[in-house]
Amino acid sequence: MSNLDRQAALSVCGGRGFVVAEPVRELLSPRRVQLGESTEVRRLLPNLGRRMVGAWAFVDHYGPDDIADEPGMQVPPHPHMGLQTVSWLHEGEVLHRDSTGSLATIRPRELGLMTSGRAISHSEESPRTHARFLHGAQLWVALPDAHRGVEPHFQHHTELPTVTAPGLNATVILGTLDGATSPGTAYTPITGADLTLARGAELGLPLDPDFEYAVLSMSGEVHVDGVPVLPGSMLYLGCGRTELPLRAESDAGLMLLGGEPFEEELIMWWNFVARSNEEIVQARSDWMQGSRFGEVKGYDGGPLAAPELPPGPLKKRGRVR
Repeated sequence: MSNLDRQAALSVCGGRGFVVAEPVRELLSPRRVQLGESTEVRRLLPNLGRRMVGAWAFVDHYGPDDIADEPGMQVPPHPHMGLQTVSWLHEGEVLHRDSTGSLATIRPRELGLMTSGRAISHSEESPRTHARFLHGAQLWVALPDAHRGVEPHFQHHTELPTVTAPGLNATVILGTLDGATSPGTAYTPITGADLTLARGAELGLPLDPDFEYAVLSMSGEVHVDGVPVLPGSMLYLGCGRTELPLRAESDAGLMLLGGEPFEEELIMWWNFVARSNEEIVQARSDWMQGSRFGEVKGYDGGPLAAPELPPGPLKKRGRVR
């Protein structure tokens, strides 16, 4: 998934200085961003109030969109470095191509996990013949310094472990939840799970008190620790929780995101995660010159051009603004 904002700003995130060490209830509102030709997304991370949750550094929620007579998602080839992308669908399909030669159609409740490592490029599009509705989330996970130079690779997992309770079915997308571990490769202690709640369900979901957490509402009416969370919004929960109270007023879908607070300070700009402004400048130059990030074969169209770098010095502001 690309950040297509033509005014992409440099942002420093990570570090433990602004991690909330106790449970909180901080509601984050999205920013609407146009993605490609016909898809609008609600951007939850980075946010005016918070830039990361564990190693989760970028969250877009989109749909449900009626694309029966539309091309749907059309994101041309674009680069990534220093991160993993997580594709997650509730409805529709996304065709993934990348510069390692991977080609896969990702369907609902399947994990598309791309590890950029030092450099990769990819495209995402709705197949020519596609379902009527498109609804999902695209997320980034920051790679720690020890692993950000790994060989780029793509994983597609169609079978994922689940955690169940009365009124709850949870699919473990990445990391571990309640003893169930995803087959997706994780480089930091992390949790990503899709929660399906039946109307009237009321339960406590077990959590790791050393992790910080947030919940993204995908659909339905649900109260998270007593706070109503509407679809397309995210509730940041802080650390220090052993259980998360959930109550569904209707059938509902959520994403639980969590992990150990990310110690390293990062610079994010456009589709790059780095440790210095110089790395960002070099990555942009390499992409525009057609080197390092490889070629995506089979996409009907040219690659995205990188936006101009912002003028002025980078201001370090930590995990929150």
